[in-house]
Amino acid sequence: MTERIVLAYSGGLDTSVAIGWIAEATGAEVIAVAVDVGQGGEDLEVIRQRALDCGAVEAYIADARDEFAGEYCMPALQANALYLDRYPLVSALSRPTIVKHLVRAARQFDATTVAHGCTGKGNDQVRFEVGITSLAPDLKCLAPVRDLALTRDKAIAYAEKNSLPIATTKHNPFSIDQNVWGRAVETGFLEDIWNAPTKDVYNYTDDPTFPPVADEVVITFDRGVPVALDGVAVTPLQAIQEMNRRAGAQGVGRIDIVEDRLVGIKSREIYEAPGAMALIAAHQELENVTLEREQARFKRTVEQRWTELVYDGMWFSPLKRSLDTFIADTQRYVSGDIRMTLHGGRATVTGRRSDASLYDFNLATYDEGDAFDQSQARGFIEIFGLTAKLAAARDVKFGNGVDLSGQSVATQE
Repeated sequence: MTERIVLAYSGGLDTSVAIGWIAEATGAEVIAVAVDVGQGGEDLEVIRQRALDCGAVEAYIADARDEFAGEYCMPALQANALYLDRYPLVSALSRPTIVKHLVRAARQFDATTVAHGCTGKGNDQVRFEVGITSLAPDLKCLAPVRDLALTRDKAIAYAEKNSLPIATTKHNPFSIDQNVWGRAVETGFLEDIWNAPTKDVYNYTDDPTFPPVADEVVITFDRGVPVALDGVAVTPLQAIQEMNRRAGAQGVGRIDIVEDRLVGIKSREIYEAPGAMALIAAHQELENVTLEREQARFKRTVEQRWTELVYDGMWFSPLKRSLDTFIADTQRYVSGDIRMTLHGGRATVTGRRSDASLYDFNLATYDEGDAFDQSQARGFIEIFGLTAKLAAARDVKFGNGVDLSGQSVATQE
């Protein structure tokens, strides 16, 4: 039986050429797998036919937009996932979604190898290959660009020589990856980190310098998931799409960052994630109202580790699954409404309400009706500061106190 290789297929030049390139280099039959995670562009049936016209023996096509939004973006929202406190894991979240379908297609068509179009210096090669082998340890992985020397120039020449039904051009200043959670742009003149991004870099957001009239939205959450906008019920996918539209019109969610890649290099990236950033801001504020203090403090540590794992391609790892359980438990009472104003590149929370709120007006107020017994504060402070007080007394005893400038006095032997 002829060996079969499943290829992650985007419908673009590189992966279209990769179908024939892989077949010639390995002698295997190629099955193209295209997964829609909300990246827009061409119809799935057009992509299917192009894959077949380029030499694929089969084409597996999946509309995974609802799956991506519900099973990947919503856990990231509940985790307030921001790599380096800024990047909402736009590309990193889509990879395990695609991986799951690649493995499913490999099983369906009895393939022994899964191929992807990543280079040897990016994060995605790790995300694909670790994800694939985590779900199916028996499968082999192949990267035509990295392993079979498929360069851009070679791809153009191959497509022209074989009259492949795909547009070829050498001029493409940016590398772009996008889905419903956001859009990532890199390379070209952006690789000089002193260069400011130009207007043509952006697509999901309008210029926040000249915003339209401010837009007020009420986002309703149930256990950390948005379920309604302005009282109208929405699915996770609809919530992201509508917030992309409304926050994007106000220029919310533009991110320009030099980030630490997993492979050890720093990379300058431009991201647009209007819906993601607005929803995360709203979710964080609702957690401020509903999470108990110590739980909230510890969750921030878990959030950072969860985000790093997903960024590093460890979506299917045991630690990630364990952290999922903790995060899901914290969302038990994260239900209620957040009112937010979108304007001039900012998503600003202006109101919060929840039946599960831990905010007690009678305890918080300084006016009539104050239920907080301030007389208990003195004893609380004495006990709370007791260990520091005892340590300070010991320092003074041995001549190691702190002077009035805050500097430690020289230590005695």
